[in-house]
Amino acid sequence: MVLRIEWLNVGLQLLETEGAPALTIERLTGELGMTKGSFYHHFGSAAGFKRALLEYFEAQHTTRLIDTIEGEAASANAKLQHLLLLVLADPDASALEIAVRAWALQDPEVRAAQERVDGARTAYLKKLCRGLRVDVDPDRFAQLLYLILIGAEQVVPPIDKRDVREIYDLVLRLID
Repeated sequence: MVLRIEWLNVGLQLLETEGAPALTIERLTGELGMTKGSFYHHFGSAAGFKRALLEYFEAQHTTRLIDTIEGEAASANAKLQHLLLLVLADPDASALEIAVRAWALQDPEVRAAQERVDGARTAYLKKLCRGLRVDVDPDRFAQLLYLILIGAEQVVPPIDKRDVREIYDLVLRLID
């Protein structure tokens, strides 16, 4: 028996490697060697799967990271450094982020989910940056940090994670 989470993981993998058009019931059932009945048992419909997939993406790539960092008793600077470490640790995350953003250009429901994700991420960065002792507007600084990541993922070819880390180190040194 295939668990709901396995369907979602395969969905994210297909989205990352082949884009939203690969997210068909036939393709998903084929990847998992399951029947359409199993798919419908877990999600009810293709629309139900899409909603679940977007929620899972948000939970795994935003909420989980924030919860991990917030579970630490550390300064805002230490939390920010740890967050950057976690975000830059996954070499495949860029491809998935690009795929979701591309999908959001085509689908209003995905766009709304992307807006929620971006909103949660920037709100959390703003919270952390307000805890820093900086001479710049902490909200603008938080936006800058987020835009560095998004921009680094969107240029072709994407900027290597090590190089992005060096850019972050440079920006963080500039505010010290």
